[in-house]
Amino acid sequence: MSAMLQPQIILLKEGTDTSQGKPQLVSNINACTAVADVVRTTLGPRGMDKLIHDDKGTVTISNDGATIMKLLDIVHPAAKILADIAKSQDSEVGDGTTTVVLLAAEFLREAKPFIEDGVHSQNLIRSYRTACSLAIEKIKDLAVSIEGKSLEEKKSLLAKCASTTLSSKLIGGEKEFFAPMVVDAVISIGNEDRLNMIGIKKVPGGTMRDSFLVNGVAFKKTFSYAGFEQQPKKFLNPKILLLNVELELKSEKENAEIRLSDPAQYQSIVDAEWNIIYDKLDKCVSSGAKVVLSRLAIGDLATQYFADRDIFCAGRVAEEDLKRVAAATGGTVQTSVNNIIDEVLGTCEIFEERQVGNERFNIFNGCPSGQTATIVLRGGADQFIEEAERSLHDAIMIVRRALKNSTVVAGGGAIDMEISRYLRQHARTIAGKSQLFINSYAKALEVIPRQLCDNAGFDATDVLNKLRQKHALPSGEGAPYGVDIATGGIADSFANFVWEPAVVKINAINAATEAACLILSVDETIKNPKSESAQGDAAASAMGRGRGGGFRGRGRGMRR
Repeated sequence: MSAMLQPQIILLKEGTDTSQGKPQLVSNINACTAVADVVRTTLGPRGMDKLIHDDKGTVTISNDGATIMKLLDIVHPAAKILADIAKSQDSEVGDGTTTVVLLAAEFLREAKPFIEDGVHSQNLIRSYRTACSLAIEKIKDLAVSIEGKSLEEKKSLLAKCASTTLSSKLIGGEKEFFAPMVVDAVISIGNEDRLNMIGIKKVPGGTMRDSFLVNGVAFKKTFSYAGFEQQPKKFLNPKILLLNVELELKSEKENAEIRLSDPAQYQSIVDAEWNIIYDKLDKCVSSGAKVVLSRLAIGDLATQYFADRDIFCAGRVAEEDLKRVAAATGGTVQTSVNNIIDEVLGTCEIFEERQVGNERFNIFNGCPSGQTATIVLRGGADQFIEEAERSLHDAIMIVRRALKNSTVVAGGGAIDMEISRYLRQHARTIAGKSQLFINSYAKALEVIPRQLCDNAGFDATDVLNKLRQKHALPSGEGAPYGVDIATGGIADSFANFVWEPAVVKINAINAATEAACLILSVDETIKNPKSESAQGDAAASAMGRGRGGGFRGRGRGMRR
């Protein structure tokens, strides 16, 4: 009786939304599955694209898991975790963003019946972590090294990795054209880690095959003054001067006041200004440079002056382009024209200004340092070129990873099936509940080959049965077999050159397992009403001001 008379304890602010226990966990799992269903159909060479239209009216057509997850603007707190792992996979490896989201959601989907049957989530988490470390060890065992090969062999192996990545993208039809281009670009920047050393310039018009790679720097012609057309547009082995200096007549920045007693003195001041700029220009010319680039403006006087002396100049060059020119040509950006010595001048084999589509491009080819490359992309619609750029970014990241961690595994769902078989086999050696959990983890890994079949319109059950039978062969010869997208059967992925760097799979399985375990470990969600009432107050006060300030509106979260 006394228990019934106990006063109710109010712990949280009124209006706080709390949900806990098993229903909360199941609800989180359902939310994550719903998010994965959005990107599910984009997986693989036959994956579909998504058209995303945002509130600003920008239209994005993309096949890239990370781009789609970023643009979805997810508000569900648990489902946001999937968007985060896609982002981390993109920044760490560059590809496999759809894979990582699908795996995480599938692990949760397999865990759902156990949760509903009353299994404690910590037991599941423990088993999943064990299965994850076993899977990663197995990937390392199956990985094949491409180390110690000649440069030509290495190039063709890396091109195979790039082709695998590009095959699932919008430009998959041109992968034979783009894969070697990507490999050449990555090899040309050497051990340079900064990806911005590979520039991608987009020029609408033409076909994809009109795209080309510059072993150096290319950038769009900058704003130019009269006299520009009289300048030579092609040089062989020119010296290149890079400046961060304005070469034009300018009114003084400071509010200087000069008092003159004689009008004749005014001319001397004007002459002084002209002498200053002529002095700067003379120093540039005497340095021996044939190409002068500046981050700041080069005025009409300077443009004409350089044209008369057969020197090419370009002002207002973007900082990023100027840095890439400096890295490629071995020059140094100068903040003054005094004491220009040969060491600070860059050089390249050939400089030319060329027409690309309806744009003019300044192109520096055959640069000595060679630590930079530029891909000039052509294509029809703007959205198409944007998507092509994202696709090439993924391929560049993959080739870079394969160069650094030089091990590859069979793609096309082959590695997933092999790990799945290995984990099922391992699970039989374990007594207790975790045998079931590891089995469910193994089953979840089959989502990749199954989805590849579904997206290509094949019978997934039939293909998976063939794959299971092949992978179960005791000799182990079936390990590299995956889905054959061309015929709808199964094929040796290694022999068909469907390869991906081992680091992609390791990262994907690691991130997906971590995300699944994180969501399984959450049993309560508390939503604080504070922000809602703050919004309500803001809306109400705005409303009050709108009515002449006499009316004070009540916020939604305020008590009446």
